[in-house]
Amino acid sequence: MVKAAWQTQTSRVWREEAEAQRSRADRLQADMDEVKERLAQLEAKNQRLIDLLSTVDPERLTALRD
Repeated sequence: MVKAAWQTQTSRVWREEAEAQRSRADRLQADMDEVKERLAQLEAKNQRLIDLLSTVDPERLTALRD
């Protein structure tokens, strides 16, 4: 009887831990998706700034890239 209760408790603990790990993984995936989206936005803004700078002062852009 004691062994069965111990096994039941152990199963419950492992199940709860697995659920917690899945929840953490889901949160991390959501965070990673947000980071990727922000990076894409920053890259787009950076490209826009490069385009503006090359229009205003192409020589300065060349100097900055060297």
